[in-house]
Amino acid sequence: MATLKSYSACLRGTALLLPSPTSGDRYTRRNAKWRFPQAAVIPDFHLPMRSYEVKNRTSVDSIKSLRLITAIKTPYLPDGRFDLEAYDDLVTMQIVQGAEGVIVGGTTGEGQLMSWDEHIMLIGHTVNCFGASIKVIGNTGSNSTREAIRASEQGFAVGMHAALHINPYYGKTSMKGLVQHFNSVLSMGPTIIYNVPTRTGQDIPPEVIYSMAENFNLAGVKECTGNDRIKQYTSKGIVVWSGNDDECHDSRWNYGATGVISVISNLVPGLMRELMFGGKYPSLNSKLMPLMKWLFHEPNPIGLNTALAQLGVVRPVFRLPYVPLPLEKRIEFVNLVKEIGREYFVGDKDVQVLADDDFVLVSRY
Repeated sequence: MATLKSYSACLRGTALLLPSPTSGDRYTRRNAKWRFPQAAVIPDFHLPMRSYEVKNRTSVDSIKSLRLITAIKTPYLPDGRFDLEAYDDLVTMQIVQGAEGVIVGGTTGEGQLMSWDEHIMLIGHTVNCFGASIKVIGNTGSNSTREAIRASEQGFAVGMHAALHINPYYGKTSMKGLVQHFNSVLSMGPTIIYNVPTRTGQDIPPEVIYSMAENFNLAGVKECTGNDRIKQYTSKGIVVWSGNDDECHDSRWNYGATGVISVISNLVPGLMRELMFGGKYPSLNSKLMPLMKWLFHEPNPIGLNTALAQLGVVRPVFRLPYVPLPLEKRIEFVNLVKEIGREYFVGDKDVQVLADDDFVLVSRY
């Protein structure tokens, strides 16, 4: 009990009476006061960073104005590690051809196949190499609120300009749970909420988005349920990006979308810039429609990974469970490139069909 009282006195910053080694049972007063470490009693802030300490802090409005955002592909070496040289070339081509932002580690970039260490490293690498030329939006969403908070803390700490957050998938929650989940991450910086029910199994209803729109850090919504929902939001002043390449032209020019978060812009960024910047362009949209349909014949990013390998801009390496498109679809892609024009696609090598044996499938990485 005496020890507990002494410890309590110590916490109050009062002087302690300690046994004297020369005075038997007598006590002497210490000259110096010991204080409890201040860091241990800091209230429950989001650590290790706070909003005013974020590297490369950017305004929410600068995110809201982006019209062409590419969900960038992550290329691999034959052993399954990131091919950063090829990745840097891909991002550079996006910058040169007019993309304004990249989503790092999204579905297209196979964030679902990355460890969080890989994920945050790639975000930091993108910021350090390209952050002055293009907005870097890190996919730090998760079906675990704890993981989403931690990943967002780390992503903003390494300099990402905004976060992309999906609603909890598989272990779905209630509408109130969605509000609590998004509120937990919105406090950390500019955020895009991503609604794609075909992947999550749960639609984010407008009522949740309206609630989130009251938060200053909501940059907008990546919406994949169609143009009617996009119009519903834009009519209320909420920024929306189409998440569907085959609908984005009409989303932009007929339904008020700010732009698109695009997969196909990995292949033809210059043409997608024309589609988003140049006013209504139905003939170009129609020209690209067969490529868009081909690209999503199988779940994304299977088509994109196959196409970029055929264009020679990435190695034909797949992290499982993704596998390349079959031979007949690869031949179809070669014909599509010729019809649209090789000069509009990324890279400068001739498009190839590639043999089945050219592809490397990696199961442990």
